[in-house]
Order: sequence, then structure tokens, then C-alpha cells
Amino acid sequence: MTDHCKHLSDINPQDIDIPDEPFCEECVEMDDPWVHLRICTECGHIGCCDSSKNKHATKHHHRSGHAVVLSAEPAERWAWCYKDEEMMEY
Repeated sequence: MTDHCKHLSDINPQDIDIPDEPFCEECVEMDDPWVHLRICTECGHIGCCDSSKNKHATKHHHRSGHAVVLSAEPAERWAWCYKDEEMMEY
């Protein structure tokens, strides 16, 4: 855990329910592909990553103010805080 970011220290990644087959709803509606998916730890919104054309996870952060996302990729175990620009592996 980080010593600097309270947002990351306040989450327990094991408490976040990532669906078996996550998808970016906004990309599906636009018929656009995505690269990787991120899940908001506050509300569960799933959005595409910044390597994706539409960057829906970051857009969700800007709209909602929700600070932390987890990678929704099966082989990745990390969280990112947009507000403090810090990462945590778990």
C-alpha cells in the first residue's frame, strides 16, 4: 500500500466484484472496441482504459469525481488513484 494516497489505503480490492465477462457499456453502445477495462471502486462502473480510443474510465472519473479504479483484466492486480496519480499492486 501507499503511504501517500488515502484513497488507495481506504479500498479493499478483494471486496470489489468484477464480473466474469466485463465490458465497456459506452463502447458497446458506440460499436467501438476497447483495449483493457477498469472498474470504479466506488460505484462499479466499468470503462475502457486510456490506451483505448474512448478512455471511458478516465471520463467517468472526471464526471463523477470517483478516485480509484482497479484493472478488470484477469492477470492484472493493481489499483490506480486518479486524484493522487498513484498506483498500488495487490
